[in-house]
Amino acid sequence: MKFLLYLVTFFVLLNGFATAQTLIRNSCKKAAATSPKFKYNLCVTSLETNPQAKTAKDLAGLVMASTKNAVTKATILKGTVDKILKGKKFNKMSEMPLRDCLQLYTDAIDSLNEASAGVKSRNYPTVKTVLSAAMDAPSTCETGFKERKAPSPVTKQNDNLYQMILIPLAFTNMLK
Repeated sequence: MKFLLYLVTFFVLLNGFATAQTLIRNSCKKAAATSPKFKYNLCVTSLETNPQAKTAKDLAGLVMASTKNAVTKATILKGTVDKILKGKKFNKMSEMPLRDCLQLYTDAIDSLNEASAGVKSRNYPTVKTVLSAAMDAPSTCETGFKERKAPSPVTKQNDNLYQMILIPLAFTNMLK
């Protein structure tokens, strides 16, 4: 009898994960169709490896999970830049842009956390606004390097962060 209970539980969980996987793939596909900048494969990969996304029941759940992914990515990137500055192994022309990037990432993390709170309260206009503000951080960071004609040590990470913020923004735009 216990075996039967375990078997039923296993299939219920398996069905839930399959439903979430379908939700993830369909949502990423729909978002990719609305923006040429949107990277479908990154969207699917980032969400299928996220435990919270695997249990999402709707698009709002995916917004929450993908926003948390973006917070994690921004936090890691902030730590990378901080480590570069502390190691003092960078082009002198890069110091000011790196310091500016630290502040931009801090602000982006704050905006992303505000977006999470907005999703919980279903305040999607605010979510869109703060995600858009967070999305400016990576490109503004890169602009600082270009203006000083300095090499950016974080271009790839900034491109990735931009994509990670684009995912919840695209999903939020799909919510009614």
